[in-house]
Amino acid sequence: MSSDSAPINLTNHFLIAMPGLQDPLFGHSVVYLCEHSPRGALGLVINKPCDIDLKGLFDKVALPLSRPDLQAAPVFFGGPVQTERGFVLHEATFADDDRPEHPVYASTMVIPGGLEMTTSRDVLEAISTGSGPRKVLISLGYSAWGEGQLESELGGNSWLTVAADARLIFDTPVPERYAQALKLLGLEPWMLAPDAGHA
Repeated sequence: MSSDSAPINLTNHFLIAMPGLQDPLFGHSVVYLCEHSPRGALGLVINKPCDIDLKGLFDKVALPLSRPDLQAAPVFFGGPVQTERGFVLHEATFADDDRPEHPVYASTMVIPGGLEMTTSRDVLEAISTGSGPRKVLISLGYSAWGEGQLESELGGNSWLTVAADARLIFDTPVPERYAQALKLLGLEPWMLAPDAGHA
């Protein structure tokens, strides 16, 4: 890549691990990138459930969970950074035209493309009473890349990238997310198998 070429911005994109990526944390993962800039990137793995569901998580933080649709939903391993903290990826609280001057929650990142990521407890309190965002994915931890690190991994063919589709995050069964992310590129997992046969 020449130094005068425009930097790529993969905010609101999926990173899809190539089959050859043998990393125990990121192998076979789909990462939603919340932020990507020349300083680095931040994202959440959306297809690796932890061994706790949302009811268990809300019990741990001493909040009731009055949303039957979320009781058994998994908490996800978002990445290896700050695994003791919760990160709530959710649909936009307001449409752009209706967005209030002050944010609804204390700590929310607005992601271009229509999603938001909130890290403050107030969003959990709102979800617990049923007044929070309807579509949510909650992870423990996040994934981060330093300056130039993700670009280097992309150059090394560790990841495929594709524009994100919120339906894959919120509506697609977890075991199908990797294959469905590949389908956004017109690919099937067998096409990328490292030991694929030769015609």
